[in-house]
Amino acid sequence: PLSNPCWPLSVLQAAHCQMIKDLSACLLGQSLRVDCRYENKTSNPLTYEFSITKDNRKHVIHSTISVSENIYRSRANVTMHKNLVCLYLQSFTTSDEGVYMCELKATNDYTGNQIKNITVIKDKLEKCAGFSLLIQNTSWLLLLLLSLPLLQAVDFVSL
Repeated sequence: PLSNPCWPLSVLQAAHCQMIKDLSACLLGQSLRVDCRYENKTSNPLTYEFSITKDNRKHVIHSTISVSENIYRSRANVTMHKNLVCLYLQSFTTSDEGVYMCELKATNDYTGNQIKNITVIKDKLEKCAGFSLLIQNTSWLLLLLLSLPLLQAVDFVSL
């Protein structure tokens, strides 16, 4: 029991645990996308930090825990979905290569921060899956127009 980081401190206190399940990176056009998937064990607010280690120095890219570095502030943004925190770094070049780290912490979580690393090298990155690319590059109007014939076909069948 002592080796389990999610073990409760006492019987009365519930065990809160944010387990990072997966960290992946891909190229979305000229942007780097880093997906930090986690298993949500609590409804407490989640804080995060994305950083990069290069030349043995840690550089904070985007964070709710500490202050982001100026060189990344204008290029980075983060979206949060259910069980997923996504970092987007625009104008990604070989100078942005390094070890990317995702750090998550839930408010009032006594197990400490959850951390996972991934090494990002531009030439080895795969393109992100097509669906998110479609949403990024296609206007919603065009998507709506493309889906109209499908909606009409469904209405016709239901008659």
